[in-house]
Amino acid sequence: MPEFVLVFAVLSLALGGYWALVIFPKQRAFQHKQKIVRALHVGDEVVTYGGIVGVIMDIDVAAGVSSIEIAPGVRIKLLTAALQQVYDPQAIAESATRGAGGLDSQTPPGEEGEKT
Repeated sequence: MPEFVLVFAVLSLALGGYWALVIFPKQRAFQHKQKIVRALHVGDEVVTYGGIVGVIMDIDVAAGVSSIEIAPGVRIKLLTAALQQVYDPQAIAESATRGAGGLDSQTPPGEEGEKT
């Protein structure tokens, strides 16, 4: 009987740890994403998950579809859930610089050690 209680306690702790480390953060990220999507309006410049930048021309809330103009006269329809964020060029540039490790200040590959 004590072994059963010990196994139950270990399984409960493992399940609780899994929930705290995996499920709970995913729920928070989903809620944050929903908050961003609900705050979008016609005329906002947005970035899709595919990296396309465009302006919201129409939002059909009932169908969950948005019409985005990506170039003058070029509109695409996509799921509203595919809209990632409002386009902020400065924030995206900073993120790209951090992701590249600040490569823009280094010399291009193959030019190290070359002297003229």
